[in-house]
Amino acid sequence: MSIKIENLVHVYMPKSPFEKVALDDVNIEIKEGEFVALIGHTGSGKSTLIQHMNGLLKPSSGRIIVDGVDITKNGVKLTDIRKKVGLVFQYPEYQLFEETIEKDIEYGPRNLGLDQDEITRRVKRSMEMVGLDYETYRHKSPFDLSGGQKRRVAIAGVVAMEPKVLILDEPTAGLDPKGRDDILAQIKTLHDNYKMTIVLVSHSMEDVGKLAERIIVMNKGKVQLEGTPAEVFKEVDTLESIGLAVPQVTYLMRALREKGFNVSDEVYTISKGKEELLRILKETNN
Repeated sequence: MSIKIENLVHVYMPKSPFEKVALDDVNIEIKEGEFVALIGHTGSGKSTLIQHMNGLLKPSSGRIIVDGVDITKNGVKLTDIRKKVGLVFQYPEYQLFEETIEKDIEYGPRNLGLDQDEITRRVKRSMEMVGLDYETYRHKSPFDLSGGQKRRVAIAGVVAMEPKVLILDEPTAGLDPKGRDDILAQIKTLHDNYKMTIVLVSHSMEDVGKLAERIIVMNKGKVQLEGTPAEVFKEVDTLESIGLAVPQVTYLMRALREKGFNVSDEVYTISKGKEELLRILKETNN
């Protein structure tokens, strides 16, 4: 399953004094099983773009093809598309409303008309996938949980719909360091262990460098850069010119190279930076 976006244009409030071109001839493809990060300055078009991927927004022009179906055509049942492409907005815990975690997570599957055995199976599986023990948490109120746990419940509610693609818009926003690390670990588990295609919108270059296989950089409604983390983070000047940055460890390696140290220009994670520093130390001692 893939999502292909061709010549996508989206204009808010067209033919009015407030007309704004949010997306301008965007062409990208999300392939099955990928972990793709979408980055860009505020107002670059990221949120508008992801809302086209499951038909929440209709394009002004262009095509979105999901699993071989052009969802911009009349007559396409968008509810079927949204079963395949799950979207988790920022602060999804604000949408929690049921008295227990189990009831909250089963809300979506129940609306699909599934029988109780299948609903329970999906609830158990989705809670396992986000790291919440079913028997421990099923009867607890979601409002008694920590911020990070609430967010995991909200993500489980989307995962229980069993989408093939999971899109997350700033999933760590507002969380403390532990909650942030827990959520990122669960997202990585969804990709690695359950083979879910992930699209992650994030402002954290460190998170993007650690998790994503491919990065798409948005700027003023267009795709500015696209490639692996190593390819994208080499473009320091371009990223800085559009209000972005690279991981701090990448800046460190750049400074060391300027001082004459023979370090790789493809370091964008702490673990890789540690390897490079230990290698330099060993060479220096020898």
